[in-house]
Amino acid sequence: MAEVVRARVDAWTWAVRLFPTRSAAGAACRAGHVRINGERAKPATLVVPGDEVQVRGGERERLVVVQRLLVKRVSAEVARACYLDRSPAPLPREHVAMAGQRDRGAGRPTKRERRDIDRLRGR
Repeated sequence: MAEVVRARVDAWTWAVRLFPTRSAAGAACRAGHVRINGERAKPATLVVPGDEVQVRGGERERLVVVQRLLVKRVSAEVARACYLDRSPAPLPREHVAMAGQRDRGAGRPTKRERRDIDRLRGR
């Protein structure tokens, strides 16, 4: 286990298994899906213990507090010890809005249907 004094946010989020690859972590930073202490983070932004890292993407939003710094990917058990998870609990399946399924053979959605779908998805 490689413990360091400072670490890049893309390397740290990958090392503690918040992202499957380091390139995915960097892409999420560039897209604005990673915030440190409420501020948008670039991939090279340094994290220190005590920083609050917010990650959007995937099934839910993750909110973690940095406990220890890593730059090398470690096992899941060791990774969980490196941050304090303050993520909100995921919604129960009953409360999650079901995405509408189109009938087989119905073709592509019309412009109006596309707008309704986008509105449902929150875009």
